[in-house]
Amino acid sequence: MLTIQRHDDGKKGFVEALEGTIPAGKMTFTWAGETKLIIDHTEVGTDFGGKGVGKKMLMNLVEYAREKDVKILPLCPFAAAMFKKDVSISDVLF
Repeated sequence: MLTIQRHDDGKKGFVEALEGTIPAGKMTFTWAGETKLIIDHTEVGTDFGGKGVGKKMLMNLVEYAREKDVKILPLCPFAAAMFKKDVSISDVLF
């Protein structure tokens, strides 16, 4: 079963996807002040491609942004493409 965990030290952070104890993916972000986070990189393991791992990590960050009332700047090409495809998450787009 895939689990998503978020780690944030207030300056940088990441969301990781794990299949049991096996890393499936990682999405990194950096805080820009207190009201914006920048998604700078997304990677998904080759065995997990096409299984929605990247989207699950992004949705975890979208929910986090909504909770914290902050915006997301998607510099990562994957995250940027997802924001263009899914208008339901545009409320957190910077």
